Amino acid sequence: MKFALAGLVGRWLLLLGPWAVAGLYLLQTQPVSRAEDNLHAWLVDQISENLRHKRFPREITLPSGEAKPTVYTLEYTVDWDLQHEAERLLESYKPDYGALVVLNAETGKVKAIASFERTPTFNENLAIKATFPAASVFKMVTAAAAVDRYRFDPDAEIQFNGGNHTLYKRNVFNDNVNRWTRSVTLREAFARSLNTAFGRLAVERLEPQDIRDYALRFGFNRQITGDFKFESGYTDVPMEKSFQLAEIASGFNRVTKMSPIQGALMAAAIARGGEMPMPLIVERIQSEDGEVIGEAVPRVDHVVLSPEGVESMKALMRATVSSGTSRKAFRHLRRDAHFKDLEIGGKTGSLTGLSPKGRTDWFVGYAIGENNERLAIGAVTVHVNLWRVKSAVLAQSLVEKYFRQPLNWQFGRGSVGDEVSCKSAGCTNGKANDL
Repeated sequence: MKFALAGLVGRWLLLLGPWAVAGLYLLQTQPVSRAEDNLHAWLVDQISENLRHKRFPREITLPSGEAKPTVYTLEYTVDWDLQHEAERLLESYKPDYGALVVLNAETGKVKAIASFERTPTFNENLAIKATFPAASVFKMVTAAAAVDRYRFDPDAEIQFNGGNHTLYKRNVFNDNVNRWTRSVTLREAFARSLNTAFGRLAVERLEPQDIRDYALRFGFNRQITGDFKFESGYTDVPMEKSFQLAEIASGFNRVTKMSPIQGALMAAAIARGGEMPMPLIVERIQSEDGEVIGEAVPRVDHVVLSPEGVESMKALMRATVSSGTSRKAFRHLRRDAHFKDLEIGGKTGSLTGLSPKGRTDWFVGYAIGENNERLAIGAVTVHVNLWRVKSAVLAQSLVEKYFRQPLNWQFGRGSVGDEVSCKSAGCTNGKANDL
């Protein structure tokens, strides 16, 4: 009996409600028996429950009544050096809450997934919780609808009145051109995260259905499949062109929520040419006698963008790093000759959230090396009183660490899991605009 650690088990999705999960499919073509199906579900539950508590057990035991229990050995996709670095960064900066997810954008394999709470409140892995306001990260959805469906050029202009990071109804629906009217390109509006410009884009150039469609493609209001469970992102796009549509399209709302793992997957979809990969965290599962009964098989979860749409989105996301809201965080990396061939793109977001309560700060992005190695990152921090670190700074540190010593990372040292958490693994230790 051998499973591929990817695929969709539809009847289990119906029972899991807000959780996303891919079961462990048989590689063979014969029908799956009830016993095998039960084992699939049990393995997914065990992997997910341990991940929820930030544990990576090397072995899991299947009870079998009076008979001898069955022990399975797990090998993870996690790169433990990178995992420890992610944990070290969070421990060092100590945001009130924080989570980092790093994926191989091509395969969807999780390379690092770290979570931190300055004062334990949730005692769960924040990386898989979709309680964070998506904020301006949702501008990726709106921009994608424009450039992919309507071939809106990154250098096409949007006219608007009003401030950069505020959003008022009178400005969104103001068609008057006066001495205060500004004209910006989509590239600039995305890079600088201009709310009113995106509100105008939504009500002038797009239909509500466009935003609903692309939100679904990027993983909102649906279950993203993988080999572990995580909470689904959510949004509520109105049926009509209204101020609420402008709020949703610009990310200036508390309705739209997402998880760091979804953020990394959104970036991965751009980095790998428009296809969102299934997230995988288990490389293989072995029985007690050494038989490999399950292996990670990279698969596509959803086709998000056309090749043309991908190139336009990359242009927008590169501008965020080169001249936009995360330019300072990546400045020294751009100036370092070692990284001259490294392509980096991203999107920031910032908004006060309620769970966790505090100022939520995002960086969602990708990095593509000269050997075409593709990394995707979802980074979030929440700050209650003091702003301790920008999420883009954490993402930049992980990108630098990964690509500065490519041979060290390429071979993924230490992939067999021990029962570890941050401390047992030996880890060391303002108000912002709405972006």
